Amino acid sequence: MAEVYVVVSKIKKAVKEKGLRTGGDYIDALSKKIEDLVNASVTKVTTEGKKKTLGAEDL
Repeated sequence: MAEVYVVVSKIKKAVKEKGLRTGGDYIDALSKKIEDLVNASVTKVTTEGKKKTLGAEDL
């Protein structure tokens, strides 16, 4: 299992409120997508070299 970047209970609650269940691999896959998104933002900002803070515009 990779690093978990989400609050599992909050994700499961949000899904349950929609009348669905969360599969065993869902949280891992969601965390991987978030990790990829963060890494892409970091790469963008470091490549541009103009700032040190990630903002919404870097997503």
